[in-house]
This record gives sequence, structure tokens and C-alpha cells, in this order.
Amino acid sequence: MSDLDQQIEQLKRCEPLKESEVKALCLKAMEILVEESNVQRVDAPVTICGDIHGQFYDMKELFKVGGDCPKTNYLFLGDFVDRGFYSVETFLLLLALKVRYPDRITLIRGNHESRQITQVYGFYEECLRKYGSVNVWRYCTDIFDYLRYTPLNSLVLELRVIIISINCNANFLSFICSLVENKIFCVHGGLSPAIMTLDQIRTIDRKQEVPHEGAMCDLLWSDPEDIVDGWGLSPRGAGFLFGGSVVTSFNHSNNIDYICRAHQLVMEGYKWMFNSQLVTVWSAPNYCYRCGNVAAILELDENLNKEFRVFDAAPQESRGAPAEKPAPDYFL
Repeated sequence: MSDLDQQIEQLKRCEPLKESEVKALCLKAMEILVEESNVQRVDAPVTICGDIHGQFYDMKELFKVGGDCPKTNYLFLGDFVDRGFYSVETFLLLLALKVRYPDRITLIRGNHESRQITQVYGFYEECLRKYGSVNVWRYCTDIFDYLRYTPLNSLVLELRVIIISINCNANFLSFICSLVENKIFCVHGGLSPAIMTLDQIRTIDRKQEVPHEGAMCDLLWSDPEDIVDGWGLSPRGAGFLFGGSVVTSFNHSNNIDYICRAHQLVMEGYKWMFNSQLVTVWSAPNYCYRCGNVAAILELDENLNKEFRVFDAAPQESRGAPAEKPAPDYFL
């Protein structure tokens, strides 16, 4: 068994890696990700997953329902960290799986994959508590910046990284959108008034901390809203609310079937809106260990036929003993 396989097994037991191992893992991930095109292939069949938020034992339930990687091809829509007790182990396991099976798991960026947000909602403090320094937090947040920023498209668009600076401040894991088989647009949050076509996303500089406004911010922070006609102000303080007419126009202009996104708690695990033009998938059951919701993942077969798999939180007896309460109450 390789060192990486041993680390994966260790992380599956919810045992954190040594700081030196985290650094080495991030360097290995960098070597893989800098070789990938900004327009990364995501082919069906694939299983799409929403927010995880450091709920490690519930993510284990997700893998029980959806199948282990690499037998199942996964696309995670961001928000791996904050809120839950085990953001470190959650993100490092997903990253280790990405390094071990780079063609079988895709990680796109959520609004919590941010230095500023993680300093408020738990990940920073968890790293400091578990390692005695913020070095691991720095390694991981540098990786967040490198999550690719552009749509994933298996047939069209060829945008490649021209200049990449590989250093401790480099931007790393910045897929922010994906396109499955040219027909399903996947993003963490929603749409932007600055983005009408998928080609426009190619012009955004992904190598940065998430800004407070603009297209990159909107894609990570915006939300659909039934009662909004067009665009509206978001109560989150970032991004926008957008209505059905916006979704209809975007889907028609880009010849896609529907939008798949995460970002919002859905008590039933998933929710269709705007005559099945947009679906929200939520994969953190009993969110913040108190909301009582179920979770879901979306399985797409090779013909893009859909099946939602709904699951409950892991039973209490299978969980470890957390050391801290979840982070603040505002549900970002």
C-alpha cells in the first residue's frame, strides 16, 4: 500500500494527517491541478453532491449511499469546510482522493472556500486547535484559490492556463463552474448579471481570494428566488437574488437543460424551481447538527437520466466525540 493510500485510510477513520503530510499532499495536488485545463472534462455518469460543511461522518454516509471513489465518479459543488466539527479531515480526504484518482473526482469552489469566511465560521480555529498553528489553514486556503474557475465542458471550449506561479500564495483549486456533457451547468451559488454566456466565464481571473462583488462573487453567492422578477438584492450581503426569467434566458442562450447548484439548505435534500430549469442539491443532513433535514445526491447515468438518492445523518453511535460546538448561527 502506498503512502497516499495509507493516508486515505487514515483520513477515512477521521484521523488528521501530520502537518508535514498535509504540506506534501497539497504540493502533490498542485502538480496535478496545474496540468489540467481551465475547461475540465466532466463526463457522465457522475454523481453530484452539494454542501458538506465539515460533517465528516455524514459524508461517510454519502459515500455509503453513492459508492466509493473511484467506482463512482463524483462532482462536489463546494463548501467542504466550516460549521461542522471535522472540516480538516473532510477537506483533506476529498483532496487526497483527488490526488489518488484525479479523473474520478472534481471539486469546485464554494463561498466558504475563502480566507475571510473561514476565519469566521470555524475552519481557521479548527486548524489552530488541531495543529497548534495556522500553517495547515494556509496550505488549504492556498488550495482553495486554485480550484478551477471555469465551466467544465466535455466537447467545446479550450482555455488553458498560460502562466502559473507555483508558490505558497498561488491560487489552487478554483473550478467554480462545470458543464456536464454540455447540458447541465453546475455551480455553487447561482448566476451573475455580468455573465450571459459560458464563454464570458473564461475571462475571469480565478487566481484570487473571493472578491466582495463582481462575477466571481456572484457565482459563489447568488440564490434563486420565486418572487423576484429579474435581479434583486441578496440578504446575504453578497451576490444577487435571481428569478425564473433570468434562468430561462441563461439556459436558452447556452443551450443547457438545467442548472444544478448547492448553497442553500433544503429540508428535503433537493428542490426544483422554475419549471425544472434549476435544482438545488444539499448534502449535509441535520445541518449544523440541529436542523433536522435530510440530504441528497444527484446521480446521472451515461444518458443523463436523473436519480436523487436521499439519506439521513449518520447515527450518533458511529460519530466521534467533538471538542467544540459548531460555528456561528448565520447560515451562509
